Amino acid sequence: MPYTYPPVAPSLSGDTLTISRFLSSPTLVARRLRTLVQNRFIADYLLSQRFDVVGGAVLYETGESIFTADAPRSVAPGAEYPITTAATAAASLATTKKWGQDAKITDEQIKRTGMNSVNRALTKLANQNVKTVDSLALSAVATAVTQNTAATASWATATAAQMMKDVANAKANVLALNQGYDPDTVVLSDLAWAAAYVGFVAAGLLPREGDNPLVTGQFPVIDGMTWLPTPNLPTAGNVFVADHNLLGGMADEKLGGGYATAGDTNVETKSIRDEDNDQWKLRARRVVAPIVQEPGAAWKITGTVL
Repeated sequence: MPYTYPPVAPSLSGDTLTISRFLSSPTLVARRLRTLVQNRFIADYLLSQRFDVVGGAVLYETGESIFTADAPRSVAPGAEYPITTAATAAASLATTKKWGQDAKITDEQIKRTGMNSVNRALTKLANQNVKTVDSLALSAVATAVTQNTAATASWATATAAQMMKDVANAKANVLALNQGYDPDTVVLSDLAWAAAYVGFVAAGLLPREGDNPLVTGQFPVIDGMTWLPTPNLPTAGNVFVADHNLLGGMADEKLGGGYATAGDTNVETKSIRDEDNDQWKLRARRVVAPIVQEPGAAWKITGTVL
């Protein structure tokens, strides 16, 4: 029996058979979960680099300067060049951890509610996986990034100009480090984004056509910065301005065992038939370690309150 993806609503004559075949296909389950988590991981965008994991751990370096220890000096004809030191970065080791859970779907649920029970279980697994991994990654960023400035005013009452000033100052502070960083991302809480969004609309800062978020619902790029709200910041009152290309990355490990992935979500899925109890177990997991490789590539704005 051929499959159509996404799966169509099951017919009355063959609904249980159709759903069971869907659950028996690791590829179809993985593709379905991909549609639920796609473009939702703040962690994968903010920590954009990817690391290869061998033996459950990855070795990486942090805080490497792009300069030598000394400035060049004038060299006389025939004279030797001065020798300087090219300092190496501090070595760090990150260990991956397996984050996952199962959701059970009984034959009775499949018979009585059809594909709805499967979709609900996959949605909940996806939501929890995103929440857990994003929280871990953002906590790692919040711990590693110590450089900060206070907000001009609480973003609950601040004008668009004040919020833009806070972001511009944070960006300027990162650029002033002269380490090749170019901040392009603002990560903030949902409430802080709501305040900024309303302020930008009132100030006329959003584009009138094309990528206007009032029409598309997409996050805007303002002054070269992409604004990304998330409910998973460890401290809601902090806003992070970061160079998402250099800040760090995610180290994912594939353990095998019959798990499937789809696209670049790195969330592994598996459907397991439990004949003893007349049910299916849907499993979603991610074996990962978030890595903050360049803490100087981000700046923290404190005291936004929201």
